[in-house]
Amino acid sequence: MTPTLMPTIIVESQAPRRDVVFLLDGSDGTRSGFPAMRDFVQRVVETLSVDENKDRVAVVQYSRDPAAQFYLNTYTTKGEILNTVRGLRHKGGRPLNTGAALQYVRDNVFTASSGSRRLEGVPQLLILLSGGRSVDNVDTPASALKELGVLVFGIGTRSSDSRELQRISHGPSYALSVSDFTDLPSIQQQLLSSVEAVVIDVTPESPTVLVDHDTARKDVVFLLDGSDGTRNGFPAMRDFVQRVVEKLNVGGDKDRVSVVQYGRDQEVNFYLNTYTMKGDILDIVRGLRHRGGRPLNTGSALQYVRDNVFTASSGSRSQEGVPQMLILLSGGRSNDNVDIPVSALKESGVLIFGIGNRNSSKEVQRIASDPSYSQSVSEFSDLPSVQDKFFSSLITVHVGATPISPTVIVDLSIARKDVVFLLDGSDGTRNGFTEMLDFVQRVVEKLTLGENRDRVSVVQYSREPEVHFYLNTYTRKEEVVDTVRGLKHKGGRPLNTGAALQYVRDYVFAASSGSRRLESVPQILILLNGGRSFDNVDKPASALKELCVLVFGIGTRSSDSRELQKISYDPSYALSVSEFTDLPKIQQQLLSAMNTAVIQDTTMTPTVMPTIIVESQAPRRDVVFLLDGSDGTRSGFPAMRDFVQRVVETLSVDENKDRVAVVQYSRDPAAQFYLNTYTTKGEILNTVRGLRHKGGRPLNTGAALQYVRDNVFTASSGSRRLEGVPQLLILLSGGRSVDNVDTPASALKELGVLVFGIGTRSSDSRELQRISHDPSYALSVSDFTDLPSIQQQLLSSVEAVVIDVTPESPTVLVDHDTARKDVVFLLDGSDGTRNGFPAMRDFVQRVVEKLNVGGDKDRVSVVQYGRDQEVHFYLNTYTTKGDILDIVRGLRHRGGRPLNTGAALQYVRDNVFTASSGSRSQEGVPQMLILLSPMIMFIHQPLL
Repeated sequence: MTPTLMPTIIVESQAPRRDVVFLLDGSDGTRSGFPAMRDFVQRVVETLSVDENKDRVAVVQYSRDPAAQFYLNTYTTKGEILNTVRGLRHKGGRPLNTGAALQYVRDNVFTASSGSRRLEGVPQLLILLSGGRSVDNVDTPASALKELGVLVFGIGTRSSDSRELQRISHGPSYALSVSDFTDLPSIQQQLLSSVEAVVIDVTPESPTVLVDHDTARKDVVFLLDGSDGTRNGFPAMRDFVQRVVEKLNVGGDKDRVSVVQYGRDQEVNFYLNTYTMKGDILDIVRGLRHRGGRPLNTGSALQYVRDNVFTASSGSRSQEGVPQMLILLSGGRSNDNVDIPVSALKESGVLIFGIGNRNSSKEVQRIASDPSYSQSVSEFSDLPSVQDKFFSSLITVHVGATPISPTVIVDLSIARKDVVFLLDGSDGTRNGFTEMLDFVQRVVEKLTLGENRDRVSVVQYSREPEVHFYLNTYTRKEEVVDTVRGLKHKGGRPLNTGAALQYVRDYVFAASSGSRRLESVPQILILLNGGRSFDNVDKPASALKELCVLVFGIGTRSSDSRELQKISYDPSYALSVSEFTDLPKIQQQLLSAMNTAVIQDTTMTPTVMPTIIVESQAPRRDVVFLLDGSDGTRSGFPAMRDFVQRVVETLSVDENKDRVAVVQYSRDPAAQFYLNTYTTKGEILNTVRGLRHKGGRPLNTGAALQYVRDNVFTASSGSRRLEGVPQLLILLSGGRSVDNVDTPASALKELGVLVFGIGTRSSDSRELQRISHDPSYALSVSDFTDLPSIQQQLLSSVEAVVIDVTPESPTVLVDHDTARKDVVFLLDGSDGTRNGFPAMRDFVQRVVEKLNVGGDKDRVSVVQYGRDQEVHFYLNTYTTKGDILDIVRGLRHRGGRPLNTGAALQYVRDNVFTASSGSRSQEGVPQMLILLSPMIMFIHQPLL
């Protein structure tokens, strides 16, 4: 691609700056310790250089839910902060939801609108003071903070969970502990030393630059409030525009200007490419007439300029890297929602400046790209008083140094979308269900349905979900609308929104149900909800976001607004109406947001990967049979055994074609043979004929599923998953599982295993559907003697299966003279490996001998762990094979217990596979982890 031309920029040097957020445990358990916490915050703030352009501080207190005491941009002086902190009152409440509080500060405090300067490269610090163990899960929100680049310090007492604090903190060494909060002064200096020394490796997404007016170019759009409320102030607005234009360097290849006026709707006075001379623009501006009208729809106007003015056809040069600037002058509070269009403008790279009066200043500050880019006047006649300051801000712009790729604007008329409606059908929505259906119909009417255009699915839920139709059920709009009109209210309670979200993730946003996610088609979920969920929504909501599903949550006054914000892809995507009868009011807002959906997957720079030669392969499958051998299947086991034989007869068994494994289970699982045990059909059939019923109880299907995931679908057992070979699991079950099947079933699906579940009348059909790759892949017979009746149905599915899996590491021919690898050895150094440690050490030496070690070739790191971790050397510590081998030969066994493998894995992810430690993952260099433990031998990525 031709590189984007960017203006010459001079980066302003910055004094050390930090954004520091304190998160205080205000639950019932910290009542006596709260004064000590408050004093600690004051003492730390005393050491900071508080100023708008230096250090900024925010404080959040939490228990059951979080509450911001003040934001990063609330106060600009140390005195104001200290006065507020002195007056803090203990919040109280239970339980202690630290996970929710961490998520809250990520989504609502470490944001530009709340004063965070993360996008300018300013270090982001979170200091957590916690006096107990969290009731909710902390791992996902803690990881989300780390991914955002936030450095987390965790401070706890003897009542806290030390491991939990270590997992939350940036690294285990950043988790500090005191006996009681009264002892906080004893660790104050330790904390401050870490804070002072912190250097966060952040590449500013938009560095501050000074634009040279002789060479720089800008596209400037003025958006003027022309509603009834600004009639008297409009002449002053018009004069302000003239004075700003006078200072610009207007010309076709220099600065360009557009003016839009709005009230209820919008009117473009002229576009960016209408006039190329300053005189022409000034003449038009002088003659502008006040438009009038009400109400004031600022949100719609912002969306309009994004879709119709900041476009190439209207003269925008955003794709040439020319800075895009919007100057909003608003005299009142908007009647519609501004958050979604503001997010869309910012994602498009538009820098928003705003000027408001006493009626609109707070909203204008929220709209502006940064609070410092908004100005306030009492009346618009005072505009000259802020003009110079405003123009200084305008010419000191934030410009992205190199656009990664232009923002993808989804045009409803040509783009494709997979849209799923998830409707609350519980008892509480009976009266509003008709309005929900009408809303769905109206939205569908605006879509362009077709097999290769938009696709639609509708799911209704209460206690459990029910699919009315999938994304690939209908291809015509009329069919969808007719079906929606005929839907009946489901009813039932309680309302399990979490289970419904997980269900649509696993079964509706799936290729077999018509989802085109793997073709990069935007995935959109529209949730209409009328109440608070009975189950937990956090994990399934995060799972949908990880899948890049754009979730819009629409609720009523009976809904939980915070819950909807957590579910939605972004808090601003949570919409609200008083009753479902008011849904038409937010229809256009929803459609606009859908229309401008930006899918990150299509805008990211692809990872640069080494050149590889992929071997062409004939159709191949790895097929694992998982047989219920519990006491309840004794009479049916011969029929199961015969069924396996008949299916194997149809396969092309060979080491390089189909491979087969069989596992039998009851209380625990036992592998009869693995995928690489036999290479001929005859050997497999002989073994299957001789299988004996295992017996035993209870029936632990969940444990068996986990077993095949961890021990059978592995390279060491013959699985070719990493070569892109389809992985199939055929489960024959004759009863309901005693243990939980959901987590291991999800783990198999995440691994790309296609699961078929076959059960009898004694089985739990819903359980089998949840286990199976898709509900349609769950088959049923009256007894196992009836298995021949569904054999052809199974075989047809198996024959047709094409699993859309991007091989994690395709079979490649690696040229060792050019290939590069980052290899980390993680060695179990706990008490239990004392005798075996010399052998581990020898193994590492032998592998290193085979590597092509060098600064720009292979890199190696060694970490040993037991209760905690110790890095012997990082990826960038040594550049010669001799140095590495010398250190490895001298390794001493560490000892310690218990064995915390999970913490060690997290540690190497956060501290070793990083650029500062020598990882070259961002250059596309393969990242490999070799874990050595008596119980585990795990190599992530094939080594040689």
